[in-house]
Amino acid sequence: MQKEKVIIIGSGPAGLTAALYAARGSLSPLVIAGPQFGGQVSLTHEIENYPGFPGGTGPELIETMRMQAERFGARLDMDVVLSVDLSKGSPFLIKTGNNEYLAEALIVTSGASPRLLSVPGEVEYTGHGVSYCGTCDGFFFRGKKVVVVGGGDSAVKESLFLTKFATSVDIIHRRDSLRAESALQDRAKANEKISFIWNTVVDEVIGANGKVKSARLRNLKTGETQDYPTDGVFIFVGHDPNNGIFNNQLKMDEHGYVITDKMMRTSVDGVFAAGEIQDPLWKQVATSVGQGCAAALAAEQWLSSREEPQVPVIPELKAALESQPAPAE
Repeated sequence: MQKEKVIIIGSGPAGLTAALYAARGSLSPLVIAGPQFGGQVSLTHEIENYPGFPGGTGPELIETMRMQAERFGARLDMDVVLSVDLSKGSPFLIKTGNNEYLAEALIVTSGASPRLLSVPGEVEYTGHGVSYCGTCDGFFFRGKKVVVVGGGDSAVKESLFLTKFATSVDIIHRRDSLRAESALQDRAKANEKISFIWNTVVDEVIGANGKVKSARLRNLKTGETQDYPTDGVFIFVGHDPNNGIFNNQLKMDEHGYVITDKMMRTSVDGVFAAGEIQDPLWKQVATSVGQGCAAALAAEQWLSSREEPQVPVIPELKAALESQPAPAE
């Protein structure tokens, strides 16, 4: 069984930033990459809203982060964590597909995954017209028509953002009314670029020459189908935190996001969390990077506090002190 000072679960921006800071703190962290190296950002075609990175792809940004972390001594294991045992406290038992580890401190950056429609063409055209982040990809649809799938706050917020670029934004919702807060609904209905397609679902994403061309829609009341022309399909039907291995071990909110304090500490001493596994709001590279930095610094501080030298007690002196009569009251 391999012993480690710090293990980081997840290799997105939060995880690689935590690795960089932990490595610079001489902790020689081990990053266990997980099923998708780089996390969600590795699926983003181009990134222009991360400071200091004015243009490039998601994979390019992740590769730069990896190289920087490894330069200072971080190590990367392209494996998947199968289980963790936090019940006995530090050191924590971590089992992967190929190894078992004992980690003195653990930083969880396993992220969250956008909920898929699970329809034909969705995976095939992800990054080529299908997107789960309007803030990330909206610019690339300047002057084009897009559809947004969903009816909650995220769907409406992203639709409003997309109107800065797209010529039209059609919100497709399976019900006959939105679930978003009233103020957002009012803004969307007042926006001349936004229209609504009610009681409808997407059954297939259709493309040609590597790009999305249309979405096959089905009206839930009439059963009628149509191939609706569009250049982009933005899907906002929720996110699912990648929390399975932490169930009944870390405290989570009602949506499954790990609860942390301002120092990124979880409910288990010595376990920290950063990025979208604990962030239900922002879901940006920049915020995840800041959280990863904070988690690593907090972990380093926690480890240092455990290693502070204790003043040795001479047995003879301790016995002599204990034999002294109690002071008079």
